[in-house]
Amino acid sequence: MDLTIAFDNFSRHIKLTDDEKLAFESIVSITKYPRRTQVLKLGEVCKYEFFVLKGCLRSYYFDANTIDHTTMFAPEGWWTGNLKSFVREEPSQFYLETLEKCTLLKLDKSSMEELYRRVPKFERYFRILLQNRLLATQDRINNHLSASAKERYEKFTQVYPDLMQRLPLKHIASYLGITPTYLSRLRAMKN
Repeated sequence: MDLTIAFDNFSRHIKLTDDEKLAFESIVSITKYPRRTQVLKLGEVCKYEFFVLKGCLRSYYFDANTIDHTTMFAPEGWWTGNLKSFVREEPSQFYLETLEKCTLLKLDKSSMEELYRRVPKFERYFRILLQNRLLATQDRINNHLSASAKERYEKFTQVYPDLMQRLPLKHIASYLGITPTYLSRLRAMKN
């Protein structure tokens, strides 16, 4: 299995020996999913943290009016899942769906604990990821509450520069909290 993208991601925070890389490889599994597959459904317990080797996923939910709200995109090189459901082993309040054909590295809770035991550096790695995830969530909330739709769109194009061409506009609009029609207008103004 080619885990280059994962090892490149790890190397930003920890330095692994060849033996530690082999230990990681022995613990994880890799699964391929077709486009538009729900890898996690509302009400299911999230059994895995997923690392995206190829493709893109989105996390979303429906409000009381059945309006779709995208909370996150996870392209190549990103970890995703439903952390609350994974940690607390409680039903997910979100769906996690592949937007493209995906190859996902999967790490279940017991395997993660085994990885921490065998390669303690991974506790540091996942702590840094968790801190970064929290900071990104705080930024997203602040941006959503205080920025205009145009500013949210510009921020999106900075954070996800290649996703505008890869993803359906309706999902991007949902993430930005605007209608697809208004997103089309913003795109036209920028071009």
